[in-house]
Amino acid sequence: MDDRVQDNGEREARERRHLDRLRAIARLFDQAFAVPGTSWRFGIDALFGLVPGLGDVAGALVAIYALRVARGLRAPASIQLHMLGNVAIDALVGTIPLLGDLFDFVFKAQTRNLALLENWLQSPQATQRRSRRGLIVVPLAVLLLFIGLTVVGLWILYLVIHWLFTAAAA
Repeated sequence: MDDRVQDNGEREARERRHLDRLRAIARLFDQAFAVPGTSWRFGIDALFGLVPGLGDVAGALVAIYALRVARGLRAPASIQLHMLGNVAIDALVGTIPLLGDLFDFVFKAQTRNLALLENWLQSPQATQRRSRRGLIVVPLAVLLLFIGLTVVGLWILYLVIHWLFTAAAA
């Protein structure tokens, strides 16, 4: 019985160290640098995003670690799914040239995920309710973004075909 309490205490201490490490990583990824004369901050995630593929891979690795920390802290599934949704939005918008790079400077998925975890640790019930709402909002936002991108893509395709046929007729 005494060993179980000690093991549980060691596990909690280990998970708190992981949370501290995640705080440092999130700060580095999303808020490491300041724009002089403003309160605007950005991190290496935005810089990595300028290299095709690098930002996506680095962001995914940090997201996997954040989910591992959440699981170790025994965060509920709604919190973990909300974290996954933040990463999915970041990755989805990140695939759009230029807009995705600008989005990385603003969205800060790792900081959002860290805030979710810290809020849950402070007030589990309130954060869990907000995360359940997020489980509805996030897929809806992704769906709307997908529809919007599809409409823009079809419109551009129409313009290109129209231009080709009018140029060929002239």
